[in-house]
Amino acid sequence: MNIPNRNIGLAEAQEMVDEWIKTIGVRYFSELTNMTILTEEVGELARIMARKYGDQSFKKSDEGAELADEMADVLWVLICLANQTGVDLNQAFLNNVEKKTRRDKNRHQNNPKLK
Repeated sequence: MNIPNRNIGLAEAQEMVDEWIKTIGVRYFSELTNMTILTEEVGELARIMARKYGDQSFKKSDEGAELADEMADVLWVLICLANQTGVDLNQAFLNNVEKKTRRDKNRHQNNPKLK
């Protein structure tokens, strides 16, 4: 598998994950298994966030854990789920930004808690 040395978009990321799964990973895990793995990966990300930006201190078992790598693990499994369920993440993201913009056009600017 050829890994590009440049920025890629969501559509290309979905294609790369699909190619990897089909050539190296044998097959996708079931959707339910991947949902469980996603939850586990988010927990690992939360652990690092709690220690790096929160009040908890790092443990010896946290050594070597990297924020970027944990975020990439979350993204990987999310992409797997999107591929398995037929979701175009690029279009879903654009639709989501449009929804948030329409819904929250003035909401955050008028929120005194954010000033």
